[in-house]
Amino acid sequence: MDKFDLIRQWAAERGLYQKGDTKTQVIKLYEETGELSQAILKGDKEGFIDAIGDAVVVLTNLAHLGGVSIEHCIEHAYNEISNRTGNIINGTFVKDENNN
Repeated sequence: MDKFDLIRQWAAERGLYQKGDTKTQVIKLYEETGELSQAILKGDKEGFIDAIGDAVVVLTNLAHLGGVSIEHCIEHAYNEISNRTGNIINGTFVKDENNN
């Protein structure tokens, strides 16, 4: 069983899939990304790690509640970016205009 399966098992055992929904999970994701922002601004490495992990858990559950798997979402995103070209501008990758 991989980590995503363990996350889904944990969530199912706690009733998240029966009582939760995509709206509550996206709000939880906003909370976790807010914590990530705070950790970055404070230079808090442990908080950074914790917030990213928590966001992955929430995204795993959000995907499940939306009827897809996190693995499918990751594969889809990778397939979209795998052949992209572009440049780093001000620390951010900016795709070329002829890319999708």
